Amino acid sequence: MTAVQTPEEQLIDLDAPPSGLAAALADAWTEARRHLMVIPRNPELLVFSTIQPVMFVLLFNYVFGGSIQIPGFDSYEQYLMPGIFAQTVVFGSSFTAVGIAEDLSRGLIDRLRSLPIAQSAVLVGRTLSDLVRNAFTFVVMLVVAYLVGFRFEGSLLEALGATALLLFFSYSFSWIQAFIGLSIGSVEAAQSAGFIWMFPLTFVSSAFISTDTLPGWLQAFADVNPFTVLTNAARALYNGNDPGNELWLAIAWATGITVVFATLSIRKFARATG
Repeated sequence: MTAVQTPEEQLIDLDAPPSGLAAALADAWTEARRHLMVIPRNPELLVFSTIQPVMFVLLFNYVFGGSIQIPGFDSYEQYLMPGIFAQTVVFGSSFTAVGIAEDLSRGLIDRLRSLPIAQSAVLVGRTLSDLVRNAFTFVVMLVVAYLVGFRFEGSLLEALGATALLLFFSYSFSWIQAFIGLSIGSVEAAQSAGFIWMFPLTFVSSAFISTDTLPGWLQAFADVNPFTVLTNAARALYNGNDPGNELWLAIAWATGITVVFATLSIRKFARATG
């Protein structure tokens, strides 16, 4: 005999969030679409996110490029552009910290928590939407790279692998930014805290020059810098060279960062909005 639910029990069932991985992914994609739908109404966000990397291309290629010679590369563009690609997608992850801090300050996340959705979907959706935005910025930078003379020297499969690696790394950094956004009290502070630490990470690396030219103590840091590992692996694949262990180290770095900071961010989210 089937038990008849009381109105209170029926209400609890209606308000209970759907369970299961498929439901959580569906909620995350719905949240990601919410963020992506804002972009057509605010195209300036994409415009200004692409101006900075274009400026770096012009600055390093045309101002410093003539005085920089990299052994093993016929042109500086073939060395420079993979580093610019890596810098672009990593810098693009800073939107995650700002967006989360803004949603917290406006009380939007508290309203989302009242909905019957998987709680992890709020953060996963934000990081996924920023991954899509980063992919669009990467396409723009690819066009700029071809205009300044960069070419894929490797196979199409190697180029796709390098691109996937760059986007995977940007997604892992979005989780670092999510943790920063949840930890900082204001949008302005999140913008500074989410961006300033990436400057030494990207410039003290092999993105623009060979690390052999750095002082010994600085070279030691640059060689183990995960951004250097990422740039070297992507550069080798784009130029048709064997990335060696750099590829697996880059994948390990991206996977480890994602697991650690996704866990920290989700726990921080539960405490910050509970």
